Amino acid sequence: MAILRWVLTFLILALIASLFGFGGAASSFAGVAKILLFVFVVLLVVSFFFGRARI
Repeated sequence: MAILRWVLTFLILALIASLFGFGGAASSFAGVAKILLFVFVVLLVVSFFFGRARI
């Protein structure tokens, strides 16, 4: 869940940067948030398929 927290952090930073007119920084933060969200989703799907089954 730490990755999801980082995604939210970069998303909030992107929103704040865009409000203050820093377009370049906002797009950078949004790009990082997209990448981290993709990594989170991939790890979530992998953990569903390869997670231990409870007996």
